[in-house]
Amino acid sequence: MASQTSTANHLSAAAVQSLEEVHIRHPLNPASDVFLRRLAPIFGLQRLALYVARVPPGKESFLFHRHERDEEFLVILSGHGRAEIGEDTIEVGPGDMMAFPAPYGPPHHLTNPFDDDLVYLMGGESSGFDIAHFPKINKQLIFSKTEIRLVDVEASQKMSFADWQTPSSTDDVEP
Repeated sequence: MASQTSTANHLSAAAVQSLEEVHIRHPLNPASDVFLRRLAPIFGLQRLALYVARVPPGKESFLFHRHERDEEFLVILSGHGRAEIGEDTIEVGPGDMMAFPAPYGPPHHLTNPFDDDLVYLMGGESSGFDIAHFPKINKQLIFSKTEIRLVDVEASQKMSFADWQTPSSTDDVEP
């Protein structure tokens, strides 16, 4: 039987259920509808993001994306959904796990085309800075502690590391 108490190091199932849900919608996806229960602050976790997320029937998580900096994982707790991971779409259900290493993990996205809520544990790094790549719409979101910026990749200037390098002053010296 699960304990009904909550401490700095333990949170009962009933306590998790009683947490306020924060309603999130991705501004670039009108079908995005996610309700998050924030767990990390309760435990005093500062370098880890940890949520219980709920996607209602007929809705989607965020937008097909991958992370430049922060790694991410998901564990399906209840319900069923479809996970788009790279070029594959798979049905997911209770107990299924997904992990997305940064910076080269595949883009991913969850949808809930079924009749029940899709509930999952979502966690990952919380570095305070990340870039989310949205390959289907050719945009990026730059997250910092002070702001979030949307960048149109087509309108930005691509540069290489060579653009920042200068010839060494010793290269110009005759032997």
